[in-house]
Amino acid sequence: MQKFTVHKGLVAPMDRENVDTDAIIPKQFLKSIKKIGFGPNLFDAWRYFDKGEPGQDPTSRKPNPDFILNQQRYKGASILIARKNFGCGSSREHAPWALDQYGFRAILAPSFADIFFNNSFKNGLLPIVLPKSAMDLLFNETLAFPGYQLTVDLERQVVVRPQGEEIPFEVQAFKRYCLINGFDDIGLTLQHADKIRTYEAQRLTTKPWLAQTLPESFK
Repeated sequence: MQKFTVHKGLVAPMDRENVDTDAIIPKQFLKSIKKIGFGPNLFDAWRYFDKGEPGQDPTSRKPNPDFILNQQRYKGASILIARKNFGCGSSREHAPWALDQYGFRAILAPSFADIFFNNSFKNGLLPIVLPKSAMDLLFNETLAFPGYQLTVDLERQVVVRPQGEEIPFEVQAFKRYCLINGFDDIGLTLQHADKIRTYEAQRLTTKPWLAQTLPESFK
């Protein structure tokens, strides 16, 4: 998983409440068993006038010019600001996959749906909860100033505005540790690989018959 320490990037405003996971990545794209390739279909039903299907060439489609991510001034945005209850709806891990693969590294909002919030941390995407007053300020500045950028410093837990003013935020210590070090659940477990191998060797010493019960492919 990609580490997150400090990131500076262009900001895109998603001025909608209750953005659900089916809007983030529509259900027809969940057929894939791979973890890659979801970025082109992020917010698919909002980005295009025609319905998309897995594997379809995006250049053959009809983009909605009014949708925020189709506007030239937000091309290459890597920080998304949103309204309350972002990521609500069904519990699909594909939602943070799509946001990450599109290019977003951080999402700022007054609140997030719990499952989406936790899935984001496990996939290298940083969701930041800020007060509504702070979000209103960021929306106003993003809309007023083309090319508006923010710096997100996870180590110091601050969002830095272009003039240097800092907005503090809090991230639970364990989630912060994992994201700074790039540890997903598997990566965190592998930090104890030596202990796991030692335990397995000791167990086979005391219970050697276990080695005979495993299929060859698992040995």
